[in-house]
Amino acid sequence: MSDEQNKKPRLLTLPWFKPFYRRAILIGVIAIWCGWEWFYNRDQFWGLITLAALAYAVWSFGINYDKELKKYEDGQPKS
Repeated sequence: MSDEQNKKPRLLTLPWFKPFYRRAILIGVIAIWCGWEWFYNRDQFWGLITLAALAYAVWSFGINYDKELKKYEDGQPKS
């Protein structure tokens, strides 16, 4: 990898996502959207899309966030 690619922070490790409440709000918005698609619109296609997005958000911003943040400090991968 070039030095320029190593300097770019990953989206999930941007400092904006560090406070837990921001990550919780993001997960909550996706959960509400998912519920809207399943229970109000009854649209299985968008329901599955939002369910997959919700699962990814819970994994990325809830379960695995601290581990990823430890790997990347200030956008620099630890070697």
